[in-house]
Amino acid sequence: MELIKKGHACVRMEKDGRTLVIDPGGFSEPDAALGADVLLVTHEHADHFDEGRLRAAMEANPAAEIHTLRSVAEQIAPAFPGRVHTVGHGDSFTAAGFEVQVHGELHAVIHPDIPRITNVGYLVEAPTGTVFHPGDALTVPERPVETLLLPLHAPWNKFAEVLDYVREVAPTTAYDIHDGLLNGNGLAAYGRMLGSGGPGTGRAEHSRLEPGQSVGLG
Repeated sequence: MELIKKGHACVRMEKDGRTLVIDPGGFSEPDAALGADVLLVTHEHADHFDEGRLRAAMEANPAAEIHTLRSVAEQIAPAFPGRVHTVGHGDSFTAAGFEVQVHGELHAVIHPDIPRITNVGYLVEAPTGTVFHPGDALTVPERPVETLLLPLHAPWNKFAEVLDYVREVAPTTAYDIHDGLLNGNGLAAYGRMLGSGGPGTGRAEHSRLEPGQSVGLG
């Protein structure tokens, strides 16, 4: 299986000629969703859910489907009857040949004055174990994670929380996502703190993929 990092919070997973795309939002490439057999969306914020990108992918592939939580499904399902599926915490399904489990229910707190919205994470079976995309939350799945897609920087998190999250999930490898608001200086600083220059991530190896870069899993 190949894991491909796209802009900000979007990733593509490709296996046996089929493609799964997670969170092709407004900070990802305009064509990030194209070619997908199945699309997963964690929540309704624009940096994760861009209706135009989803529509383009669904129209380009009449067999493509979307799995997402209710707040997103209600916005796009009318345009694609029978092809948009609502999921929630505890659900399991097969998507583009991948086995997927849904974990989590709420977006992380941005500020007490800002109402919390719903958010789900997706645990995807890969040849080497599991890959977890938490969306905008620090959800710890109820089963081991081999590859953690780590929300590096957001208005709702700080470095201490990010580091402790990696330690608690205890993956083999953590790859950065949710990094679209950082410039080169910020990325370098986070890399040092999560790497050998920092306090330590437990057993996890921290790594970064540039947008468009890929890594084989298995």
